[in-house]
Amino acid sequence: MEDIEDLLVGGGSGAPPGFRLPLNTVGVNPSKNKNKHNLNASKLAQTPFSPKVPGTQTIYIKTFGCSHNQSDSEYMAGQLSSFGYALTDIPEDGDLWLINTCTVKSPSQSAMDTLIAKGKSAKKPLVVAGCVPQGSRNLKELEGVSIVGVQQIDRVVEVVEETLKGHEVRLLIRKKLPALDLPKVRKNKFVEILPINVGCLGACTYCKTKHARGHLGSYNIDSLVGRVRTVVADGVKEIWLSSEDTGAYGRDIGANLPTLLNAIVSELPANASTMLRIGMTNPPFILQHLKEIAEVLCHPCVYTFLHVPVQSGSDSVLKAMNREYTVSDFRKVVDTLTELVPGMQIATDIICGFPGETDDDFAQTVSLVNEYKFPQVHISQFYPRPGTPAARMKKVPSNMVKKRSRELTSVFEAFTPNNGMEGRVEKIWITEIATDGIHLVGHTKGYVQVLVIGPESMLGTAAIVKITSVGRWSVFGEVIESLNQVDEKTLSNNRKTSLDDCSPCSDTCESCASSREPEAEPCACGPENCGGKNALHKSVSSQNDILLEDGDKRNLIGWLLRRRKNQMQKKAENGIALESMKKQDWTRGTFNFWGVVDKLQFRSMLVVLLTIVAIICLGFRTISSK
Repeated sequence: MEDIEDLLVGGGSGAPPGFRLPLNTVGVNPSKNKNKHNLNASKLAQTPFSPKVPGTQTIYIKTFGCSHNQSDSEYMAGQLSSFGYALTDIPEDGDLWLINTCTVKSPSQSAMDTLIAKGKSAKKPLVVAGCVPQGSRNLKELEGVSIVGVQQIDRVVEVVEETLKGHEVRLLIRKKLPALDLPKVRKNKFVEILPINVGCLGACTYCKTKHARGHLGSYNIDSLVGRVRTVVADGVKEIWLSSEDTGAYGRDIGANLPTLLNAIVSELPANASTMLRIGMTNPPFILQHLKEIAEVLCHPCVYTFLHVPVQSGSDSVLKAMNREYTVSDFRKVVDTLTELVPGMQIATDIICGFPGETDDDFAQTVSLVNEYKFPQVHISQFYPRPGTPAARMKKVPSNMVKKRSRELTSVFEAFTPNNGMEGRVEKIWITEIATDGIHLVGHTKGYVQVLVIGPESMLGTAAIVKITSVGRWSVFGEVIESLNQVDEKTLSNNRKTSLDDCSPCSDTCESCASSREPEAEPCACGPENCGGKNALHKSVSSQNDILLEDGDKRNLIGWLLRRRKNQMQKKAENGIALESMKKQDWTRGTFNFWGVVDKLQFRSMLVVLLTIVAIICLGFRTISSK
C-alpha cells in the first residue's frame, strides 16, 4: 500500500493527479438503472478492467446512511463529473466503484462488506469513503482498497485517479472542513442538503460516529449564507440543514443556531418558493434557545417540523447512554415548541434493549410515546458497535430486545396522526416523484407528505390541493391550482379551516395537522437513517389497486395513465366500486373514464402506430417481390 501524499510528491507515475483543470460539465445526472439489474459478481468478472485515459471512465457511486453522507456523495460526484468522469447508478457499468459508508449500525456496515466483496470478485477498482474507514481504518474488509476520509472529500479526484492507475492509497488525516462551494451533483435537483457542522460535542456510550466525524467543527455563517444564496439562484426549492447535531452549531466558533437560522431565512425568497428544513437536534443544546427557534419555525419559509431524538423514556437508561439530558428536559423541548408553534410536528428516535434496560425502564418509554403520540418514531434495536463503552456492558437477551421492539412498534402504529385532514385545502411544495411512478410527492408546512397526480412540470413548484383521503403515512390530494409563485390570497380564499386553527406567528394559514416525516434527519449517535421510502411505497400500494409497474414518467402514455387512474379514483369516491371497474370491458368501460382530449391523443397515437406497421409490412412485401 502506498500513501497518496508520497505519490503526489513524485512517487507515482505520470502527471500529478491534481494537475488537470476541471471541465465545465458540472451537474450532469447519473444514468438511471431503469431495469434494476441484479448485481452478479461472476458475470461482472467476465469483463476485466482495461485502463483508459484519466477522466474518461465511468464511476458507480453507492451511498449508505444519513443525509450528511448523501451530501458528501453529491459533492464527490460533482467533482468527478467536473473532471470528465461519467456517473452511473448501475454497478455493471462502473469502471470504478466509490462506496460511501455508514457506521451507525451493524446492518449498514454488513451491507458495505457485501458490496466490497462483490466489487473485489468483479475485479473493480474500489474507493471507500465515509465513517467506516475513518473510524475503523484497520478492518480486514478494507484491505486492498483505497480510502478517502470524511474531511478529505475535496480530494476524491486524486484518490480515484491513483486507484485507476493501480495504486492503493489512503487519505484519512483530518484537516480543515471541505469548502461548501465545491461542484455538486444533487440526487434531487430541487433539494440542497447543506452541512452546517461536522462532529458533535456529545460522548454517547453507544456511538461509533463520533470516532469518525470527531469533535464539533462548524462552518462560519457567511459561508453558509453564501451557499444558500447560490443554491436558491440555482432553483433549489428545499434546503435541508444537516449535521450530527444541528443544535450544537457554532459553539466552537462563538455563534449559535438561532443566529444562523435568521441569517439563512433572510436569504430565502419572500414568496416562500424555497423552504427550509431544520435538521436533527439533541435536547441539551437547544434548551436555552427554544423561544428563538420557535420564532424561526413560525416563519412562512420554514417547515414546522423538528427531529429531536429521546432514545429512552427512562432517566436511568439515558444516564447509561451518557445522553446529558433527562426525560424532563426532552418534555420541555417538545412542550415549549408545541405551545409556541401551532401545527408543530416532532419526530423522535427510540433504542430498544439498551444494556441494563429493565421492564420498568421500557414501560416508561412506552408511556412517553403513548402520551405524545409522535407522528414519526424511528424504533431501533440496540446494536453494540466495536470500540464503544456500550459494547462492553451486560446485554439484554436478544429475544427480549426483539419483543420490546415489536411491542413499541405496535403501540406507534396504532396512532392515526393524519385523521381530520380529509376535505381540507392546503398549500404544498412538490419536489419528487413517488415510488409508484404515478404520484408526485409534496409536503405541507407541517411536513405532512401529500401524494398528488399531475405532470412532471409541477416538480419544483408549490400547489394548492384538497385532501381527498388519508393514509397512515401519507395523505392523498387533488391539485386545485399549481403555483409557480405563492399566492397567499388564493390560499386564504380556498382554505376550509377556521382562523383558530392557523398559526398566529406566520404570514400564512398553514396546516396544523400531524405528519410522518419521510426522510427525517438521522441521529448520528443513534439509529440508522429515518428514511420513509418503504413507508411511502406501502402507503401508495394500499391506496391504489392498480400500480403502473413500468412506465416512462416523461412520456405521453405515462401522463395519460396517471390521468385515467385519477379519474377512476374520483368515480370510486362517488360510489362506483373499483372492483366492478376492474371487471369492465376495457374498450367499453375504462375508456369511458377518459376525457375528450385523452381520447383524441390516444387515437392519434393509435393511427401513428398503425401507419408505422403498414409501412413496415409494405417494405417487406417490396423486398420479397424483388
